Amino acid sequence: MASIALTITGMTCGHCVSTVERALNDVRGVYGASVDLKRGEAEVDLDDARVSVEQLIAAVEAAGYGARRTP
Repeated sequence: MASIALTITGMTCGHCVSTVERALNDVRGVYGASVDLKRGEAEVDLDDARVSVEQLIAAVEAAGYGARRTP
């Protein structure tokens, strides 16, 4: 299991957080995702042999938000 941090843009409320968490959790191979509105970050626990950062970013973007890997 691995953990990846993403910077999320475009969130303004709790509904946004729920939407991004659901989008990330729906990606096959993700064990869990937690999103922090104030920090604008998501922490994702995943099977890195099955999930790429690009897939996570695509899921967030499909939900209507921006994402990039946190350095």
